[in-house]
Amino acid sequence: MISARLIAAVLSAGVGTVATAQMYPTKPIRLITPYAPGGGSDTLARVIGQKLNESWGQPVVVDNRPSSGGNLGAELVAKAAPDGYTLFVTPSAVLTINPHLYAKLRYDPFKDFLPVTAPTNSPYFLVMHPKIPAANVKELIVYAKANPGKMNYSSSGSGSSGHLAGVLFGSLAGIDIVHIPYKGAAPATVDLLAGAIQFRFSSVVPALPHVRSGRLRGLAMSSAKRYTPMPEVPTIAESGLPGYAVESFYVIVAPTGTPRAVVEKLNAEIVRKLKDPEVNARMAADGAEVIATSIAETTKMLRDDYNRWAKPVKDSGARAD
Repeated sequence: MISARLIAAVLSAGVGTVATAQMYPTKPIRLITPYAPGGGSDTLARVIGQKLNESWGQPVVVDNRPSSGGNLGAELVAKAAPDGYTLFVTPSAVLTINPHLYAKLRYDPFKDFLPVTAPTNSPYFLVMHPKIPAANVKELIVYAKANPGKMNYSSSGSGSSGHLAGVLFGSLAGIDIVHIPYKGAAPATVDLLAGAIQFRFSSVVPALPHVRSGRLRGLAMSSAKRYTPMPEVPTIAESGLPGYAVESFYVIVAPTGTPRAVVEKLNAEIVRKLKDPEVNARMAADGAEVIATSIAETTKMLRDDYNRWAKPVKDSGARAD
């Protein structure tokens, strides 16, 4: 039989957890981001931090830890006290692509973290140099099949999302395309504009001015559905490559062991703040669409994305260590 003492202990623990969540937060919250100030995760963390500070009156500190492809930030959060005062704001790739790229990681993307929410989602914009005689994705694939091994695409580095988006594109389309890695998105775009590279999977914001000026041709978005801020642009899937979908989303996670009630409180408040029109406008300016997912939705998104990239990373031969 279960003793009265054990029942009392369990009930007491439950009451304590609820009380902890009700009082939370009682001290500053630290948002660790895995990249330098000015990037997407830094911007997102600062917007969310400001809104949480307005709600709860506690300081929210953004802690940038750029190193090892985002792995340093993930390690710090994995080892942090599981009390809701240290959170990780990161591109999903750190948790879903890095485990396939690095032979040894000091964190497990599923054992060491509890998902809070996926605040935003960003597609890649398939852009091409206008000298290529293709007006859409179907024609690009036809041209590539007629010129095997002669079509180059650039990315910000081997194993990057832009690289793997191209690997998946080539695999599904049955075309032989050559990946040219660069040390960052800026030089990758410079050579595309110069015509040394034929196409690239770019973030929306930096590519858009060049598409509008005619220096690049915007073909399609990589997302599963049309990008809300630009509904006139078709997806790659509907433009001639059914089943293709690559999206970069940001996630907020807490260390495993963080009380469920605290995670739920964080999710509820962050989601509420993300629905603010001011926040939506700020994210849209950075090429992101607010999705503000539930805990369950975020968990599924991470698992699905992890599984999605296993084969493309293996096929690419990319390794980061």
